[in-house]
Amino acid sequence: MSARTRLVALLSVAALGLVAVAGCGSDTTAEDQRPASGSTKDAGGSTEPSEPSESSDDAADTVAVPIYFVGDTPQGPRLYREFRQVPAGDPAAGALALLTSGEALDPDYRTLFPGGDAPSAQVDADPIVVSLPDESWTTMPDGMSEDDARLAAQQLVYTLQGVAQARSAVEVQLDGAPADLFGLGGELSDEPEIDVRALVNVTTPEEGATVSSTFTASGVSSSFEATTPWEIRSGEGTVVAKGFATAEGWMDKLYPWETEVDVSDLEPGTYTFVAMTDDPSGGEGTGPTEDSKTITVQ
Repeated sequence: MSARTRLVALLSVAALGLVAVAGCGSDTTAEDQRPASGSTKDAGGSTEPSEPSESSDDAADTVAVPIYFVGDTPQGPRLYREFRQVPAGDPAAGALALLTSGEALDPDYRTLFPGGDAPSAQVDADPIVVSLPDESWTTMPDGMSEDDARLAAQQLVYTLQGVAQARSAVEVQLDGAPADLFGLGGELSDEPEIDVRALVNVTTPEEGATVSSTFTASGVSSSFEATTPWEIRSGEGTVVAKGFATAEGWMDKLYPWETEVDVSDLEPGTYTFVAMTDDPSGGEGTGPTEDSKTITVQ
């Protein structure tokens, strides 16, 4: 059997396994825990510690939550997660304001939600209750496809589940009565993340981070044999450093990965850190999924 034949056979088995597992439903332990270190940025773009010190009154007023935006991948539009600081008194309101406005830090991300007033949500209930601002949210707006509507609903579900730190269903209401979101139905649940999330997502460094010497890169992925390659590219796109991280698993969901990146040999300046899925097809398939972050090396 040739090397190419063995590779095709291996990929076929992996694909069958992926379909079988994905069909079993969503995972209840998805990695939405808040970052244990590093920093996240608030809506104004300032940097705050992700675990604020109790002695800092300003920092203690905020909490890091995951916001799910949309980005392009070889599989089509998928969800990308970005941790952000929002008011601790009502994190759901802060999360929904960022989600619906599309104010992502990463310029590659966007939202599928229309503009206007954001919904409100009660996340300490099961199911989570979302109150729509008006009747216009019950039907798809002009220009929104059914696929976009479904992915927008997943933006909402994944974000609110992340705020609640629970994989609860989401019940949609209007003026206290059951209502549809974009005509999709009044009770929503999370679809398997392997079907709706980008297959690689960088948590740290965040967009616009300043690094020196070495830094910790982390995120989640579902990549061939759990291998998550990374590169640092110059402003001209030249690869100036590369390596890989090994995630805790692959195929059935996204798994955490973490690695130390040495930039001590790089000249100070602006670079792009890119994490990607491994591509065992050698370029014959759709190509790797990527997530990139602009960083400054000092």
